[in-house]
Amino acid sequence: MSQARPLRRPLLSLFASLLCSVCAFAQSPVDPGKLPGDTLLYLAWHGYPAADVRKNNSLLALWDDPEFVSARASFLDSVMNDSAKQKNKPAMSREDFEKYITLLDNAFVVGYIRQPQSRAAAKAGAAKTTPPPDWKGAFFIYDRTGKEALLSKAVLQMRGADTDIPKVSELTVAGVPSLKIERKSGIAYWAESGKYAVSANELPVFEEILNLANGKPGSAVLSQSAAYQEAKPLLTGGVIEFFLAVPNADQIAMSSPESGTAQIRLLLSSLKLDALHSVAGRVSFEGARSRLTGAILGDTAPGSLFDIWADGQTNPASLGYLSPDTVYYGETQFNLLGIYKTLKTAFTQPGSSTSPMEKMAETRLGMPLPDALALITGEVAWIQNSPTLDDTQKVYLLGIKDKSTSLKLTRTLMGERISSERNEGNATYLKVSLSGSQTSAGVAQFNFYYLAMIPNLLFGSKKSDTLHKYVTMAPAAPDPAQFKNLLSARAQFPEKLNGFSYFDFQKVDWPGLRAKWIADAKKAALNAKSTEAANQSKKLSDWLDQVNPEAFPRHLHSMTGASWKDAKGVHFDEWLD
Repeated sequence: MSQARPLRRPLLSLFASLLCSVCAFAQSPVDPGKLPGDTLLYLAWHGYPAADVRKNNSLLALWDDPEFVSARASFLDSVMNDSAKQKNKPAMSREDFEKYITLLDNAFVVGYIRQPQSRAAAKAGAAKTTPPPDWKGAFFIYDRTGKEALLSKAVLQMRGADTDIPKVSELTVAGVPSLKIERKSGIAYWAESGKYAVSANELPVFEEILNLANGKPGSAVLSQSAAYQEAKPLLTGGVIEFFLAVPNADQIAMSSPESGTAQIRLLLSSLKLDALHSVAGRVSFEGARSRLTGAILGDTAPGSLFDIWADGQTNPASLGYLSPDTVYYGETQFNLLGIYKTLKTAFTQPGSSTSPMEKMAETRLGMPLPDALALITGEVAWIQNSPTLDDTQKVYLLGIKDKSTSLKLTRTLMGERISSERNEGNATYLKVSLSGSQTSAGVAQFNFYYLAMIPNLLFGSKKSDTLHKYVTMAPAAPDPAQFKNLLSARAQFPEKLNGFSYFDFQKVDWPGLRAKWIADAKKAALNAKSTEAANQSKKLSDWLDQVNPEAFPRHLHSMTGASWKDAKGVHFDEWLD
């Protein structure tokens, strides 16, 4: 989900985004709407970006920045070294790797077609006979235009590197000369014809996809499904698009072992899984900004899995604790009572009002579970003011009600881990041991964490001074003059959100952050419990040594994310500028 959440490693997240976002405005190999009607999921990749897109987009411009060249080369060397260490597989040369990576210039679609109901029923009913093998409905369509020779070379090299020598036979499928490749692990089908290369693991799927590639889609296509039609606006205009049709309870139960079919159907029906229709979205480049937008679509009427997500707020309490030094702010809201009711409905035995686990929890808490959950508003937030993202300068906030009862519940839950407690004004400060506890036999506490409770919030931090600074603040709405960028980012979304985050990259001390991460990686390498873990930490340290921190603020300004719920589903939207 895309609700606001902590960003512990923004540099590495950005680097991963660079690798995952190299796509362009080319058309898909096929129209996804013409995929078979029983397609469960697909992802369409639209090829490598054109030069003007790369130049204008901040994320791609960072990847192409001359100051980032050495880091990019270091990453590729790391990939090559890992490949060389794989047992029983010949190492790929740097030259071959750089050639094969250009296959991503072209578009492809990868997806999965669900098992036909007739086959699932036959498998479920095969009690005394041998059931058919497990269904493998994956397929792959690649636009090989201009890459014919390179693709053939890559396929041959992969087959040559396979220790499980396959049995390859020729056959004709949908009028196209094809190959059947049999390995111990299973069967695959492959064809290269005209514009396309097509692969699948099941012959019926292979035939359907080959017909589609040849311009002969079946009579039942994905665009006819209500779930796809509902998701279509989210798929339009992206450079990557993804779609997952959520199976209904009967479809999932039919694919399950016969012994558990009835129980699974009952459980999924209790959870009202059918209220969820699809998960869909797209990635797009919009000028300098990169965007990920999507949704979990369905019927959000009360009484379904959508009750897990809160309806949202306009002005969460945590917004009042921002300061001009804030580098990163994240906030999300959970409907805890909704989660409780959903799980209770699904797992409580017929004829019983309370499950054994719920009774145990209520005994531990000293109050009914709904009453305990009602003490928490559902708001969770985190604020980071350190330019080097020092965790000791980070504070977490949890929305509460009824301080006296909440404090009593905290004492019950923390028990002997509470080392000290003191009151200061309307705040109660707690020192909590995360390792060890205080008993009648003596004190064995270490690794302390600090909490402070005021009438509407519980604060938490690794450092007491950090905690005290926030607790003594007078909360106030963000000043439009001081928080212009954050408030402008917030204003592009609906008024009520159940998640929001804002990361100001311009406030990051990039040289200091790199030095901190290098030191952390070296320390991790020294303390690693295995040679592999030590090598991974050393590899990270060596890569960071190649990164010029001046490249980041030159291209990156901010990252914004939000999520909200409406009658159509739960939506998420992420922007990187």
